[in-house]
Amino acid sequence: MLIGLMGAGKTTIGRRLATALDLPFFDADEEIEKSAGRSVEDIFADFGEAAFRDGERKVIERLLAGPRGVLATGGGAFMDPATRAIIRKKGLSIWLHADLDVLMERVSLRNTRPLLRQPNPRQVMKALMEKRYPIYAQADIRVESGVDTHGRAVEQIIAALKDRQQNS
Repeated sequence: MLIGLMGAGKTTIGRRLATALDLPFFDADEEIEKSAGRSVEDIFADFGEAAFRDGERKVIERLLAGPRGVLATGGGAFMDPATRAIIRKKGLSIWLHADLDVLMERVSLRNTRPLLRQPNPRQVMKALMEKRYPIYAQADIRVESGVDTHGRAVEQIIAALKDRQQNS
């Protein structure tokens, strides 16, 4: 389970990690959209965040009950205590950490982030970091995703997974 803020590289790194480990890759938001038959943005607009988080939790639980794979979650998934408990019980959480400048550089490449369609997106991102980073810090593994290339982040994750396996 890859967790982190938008722009941390969850999808890009997740796809590369899945390839390196010869595992299937899943994007939680894509899986939610398939299940609901509508976009994440529409689910939020029509039903609200609580309904979205409920659906997200069910999709993540279903995916974790299936074969092993790499799953990129939405930025808020790990914030939900019930979802976090499911991830702890059935998966391994990997926090892709990046600093504010890196995240802003990455998310500014596309205008596909509804939360950042505001007059001061940097302030929004900073507020998300302050709120979410203490919770993300509960992840099983932390990897710096903003220092090097995505390939380097994949190497760091694989090394951390090997270390965990040897120490268990």
